[in-house]
Amino acid sequence: MALSWFLFGLLGRGMTVNQLQLDVKGISLTFGQVTVLKDIDIHADRGEILAIIGPNGAGKTCLLNSISGIYQPQKGEMIFEGRQINTLPIHKRAEIGIARTFQNIELFTGLTVLDNILAARKLFFKSSFLAGAIYFGWTHREEIKQRKIAEEIIDFLEIEPVRKKPVGSLPYGLRKRVELGRALALEPNLLLLDEPMAGMNLEEKEDMVRFILDINEERGTTIMLIEHDMDVVMDISDRVVVLGYGNKIAEGIPSDVSANPEVVKAYLGNE
Repeated sequence: MALSWFLFGLLGRGMTVNQLQLDVKGISLTFGQVTVLKDIDIHADRGEILAIIGPNGAGKTCLLNSISGIYQPQKGEMIFEGRQINTLPIHKRAEIGIARTFQNIELFTGLTVLDNILAARKLFFKSSFLAGAIYFGWTHREEIKQRKIAEEIIDFLEIEPVRKKPVGSLPYGLRKRVELGRALALEPNLLLLDEPMAGMNLEEKEDMVRFILDINEERGTTIMLIEHDMDVVMDISDRVVVLGYGNKIAEGIPSDVSANPEVVKAYLGNE
């Protein structure tokens, strides 16, 4: 059942951290002779913010693609909320609570902001194709319900003034916000964010950080994000995992990771 966006989750962040939600065990991903992920072990606790960092080509996006179902690792196991998801199709992973945004914005540019978010709510429509064509009774009430939820997401992300505008006409920062809204429309338990602040100015970054923290704290949503802005990573993350050319080279709380010599050498570029 869809829940109002403004209701807090049943379990707050402080009550849920340290309850294992995602467990990735020894996954390896290769394309031909190129290994992009090698025996990666990573986990996400319920309600935490986990940052994935590393240089370009480290395998960060490939990791999110594997978790969300775009790629199928040749080795290893992925368990989400006690269920093995290795062979689960992308849409089934969305149904059980895994949603994501993309490094390169993937929206329907000819549709409005509202319609883009409603597209994600299709997962919650129960009416048949025939009932939708007739558009009467229960089908009509169902659409009103889903539109209300979409409007609440729009209000939350403060994009009411552009709700009826085609996404293709919006500036980059607002389009990133719309893509976040579409992911939220899936009511995820695990939200995968691939460089949500890439290409943004300082004000846009501050807004996006605020939204991410609100999603995490008010809804208890677990967030796994790839981010290159180290100030953001150190400020909002509970834990940080560092990848280097397909290998995991460090993991821990932000202060420990930032002081790790291997991280300094591989990612920060200093000896």
